[in-house]
Amino acid sequence: MAERPTLRREVRQFLSFVRRPRLAPRPAGRRAADGFWQDWFPAVSLGRLLQWALLMWAVNLLFLGPIAVMAAGLGGATHRLNLHNIPWLTALLWAPLVEELVFRYGLRRVKNLWWLLPPAVAAMLSGPGLAGGLLVAAFMAACWLPYGAYRPLARNPLPWSIRRRYVRAFPWAFHLASVAFSAVHLYNFNLAQTPAWLLPLLVLPQWVTGMVLGWQRVRHGIGAAIVLHAIFNGGPLLLVWLVLQAAPDLAL
Repeated sequence: MAERPTLRREVRQFLSFVRRPRLAPRPAGRRAADGFWQDWFPAVSLGRLLQWALLMWAVNLLFLGPIAVMAAGLGGATHRLNLHNIPWLTALLWAPLVEELVFRYGLRRVKNLWWLLPPAVAAMLSGPGLAGGLLVAAFMAACWLPYGAYRPLARNPLPWSIRRRYVRAFPWAFHLASVAFSAVHLYNFNLAQTPAWLLPLLVLPQWVTGMVLGWQRVRHGIGAAIVLHAIFNGGPLLLVWLVLQAAPDLAL
């Protein structure tokens, strides 16, 4: 059984991946099981994902967060978060699931991207309501029904010529997905008259977070990206909630 790499080694692997994004290799010791199943239920420990979340929180708190706060102050942007109504369900379930389906599921499932991406985008734009929930359910059914009922069809790979072209284009796909993910989070702000050159700084934490989530998706699977996304979202909200419980006047 292959020894699990340390977090420090994984950080080096991530930095190398960001410089040169590739679809291979997968982690050593990956089980010879069905790839579709492992995509949703990868062999990565919850403890390791929590370590990555802690690292991302530290980087955002010490480096990226202050830059975003400075940019917001210079441009007059304010965050839309309502301290009296913390969106737990959206942050812990809806956003991790839908955003990962939109921005990172297709990184390794490009064959189905053209017909799976539209309902995922529509669900994200609809929000966590009835319509959005039905669209997510349709997406999940489209993913899983072929796997259960028509398994040979689900395993049918892309032609080699298309696969080669995608491998060459993958670095662009990875980085464009990370940029698009961060850009969507501009909606979290009331931008006022914020100049365009400050907008990337507002979502700098989301850009770096998106690259980490993309690496997790490519290396381990979509399930790892969804769980890490949920953990990452939950930590700051929990901290805000605890602070407000101790000092409720801060929400006034």
